[in-house]
Amino acid sequence: MYIEFRHLRTIKAIHEQGGLARAADVLNITQSALSHQVKGLEEQVGMDLFLRRSKPLKLSKAGHKLLILADQILPKVAELEKDFAGLHDGTNGRMHIAIECHACFEWLFPVLEDFRKNWGKIDVDIRPGLSFDALPALQREEVDVVISSDPEDWDGIEFIHLFDYEPTFVCASNHPLADKEFITAEDFRDQTLITYPVDKTRLDVFSQLLMPARIEPAAIRQAELTAVIVLLVASGRGVSVLPDWVVADQKYGHDFVTKRLTETGITRGLYAAVRKNETDAAFMKDFVGFTKARTA
Repeated sequence: MYIEFRHLRTIKAIHEQGGLARAADVLNITQSALSHQVKGLEEQVGMDLFLRRSKPLKLSKAGHKLLILADQILPKVAELEKDFAGLHDGTNGRMHIAIECHACFEWLFPVLEDFRKNWGKIDVDIRPGLSFDALPALQREEVDVVISSDPEDWDGIEFIHLFDYEPTFVCASNHPLADKEFITAEDFRDQTLITYPVDKTRLDVFSQLLMPARIEPAAIRQAELTAVIVLLVASGRGVSVLPDWVVADQKYGHDFVTKRLTETGITRGLYAAVRKNETDAAFMKDFVGFTKARTA
């Protein structure tokens, strides 16, 4: 048998309307066309689908089986059509975000709270991008946005600039370096540097300052949480380098001081990597807009 959606809609309409004439009006076709369609379907099934002498028109046992199928399938088709319409007009979609920096959680959650109020139907999820290759995953459509400070040339991917930030030196208020006007690479040589648990090449302090100067700190200590890093620094257990938006947050207290790296400072950009064919999606534009507004 070759059963189409229109066949299921026909069976359901005739059952609900109790006759061909009213069902034809509901389906917006002529009664003759509807009768022809029913005849063709009965030829496929090999038996009558209706009890012809009944008024109103009633389904046969075979007709009831098709009605059960219609009740199962047609609501799913209607829901799919609704989803497709949402995708077309931008009200539905998916935004799974991979983050390549631990500190990004500090500003991302407030942004997503604003986003959720406008785009409640968008499926939002967050994956720490440090645990897998985020950009290949973006190409494979496993994630939809990658937050990164390292724009690269990838086929089919566009890096949208979100905002600039300054990696900032952080030490305890009574630390010997607390009185310096600015911090140089040489200042790290005898320090315990507290970092997030990621490869050195992904940390601004190494990629932008220490590696070019070929200097290693005396020791490296790692901590997963920003709050723990700040606590260790304030307790005099070491120094750290964090984005300026982190150290500007008053929730971390005042038992530390911040200093610029180098006399002129270091500026870095943060980007949202997105597949090029999705950059014009309304919800994606809003996410970028909310981010820029929150971090301005």
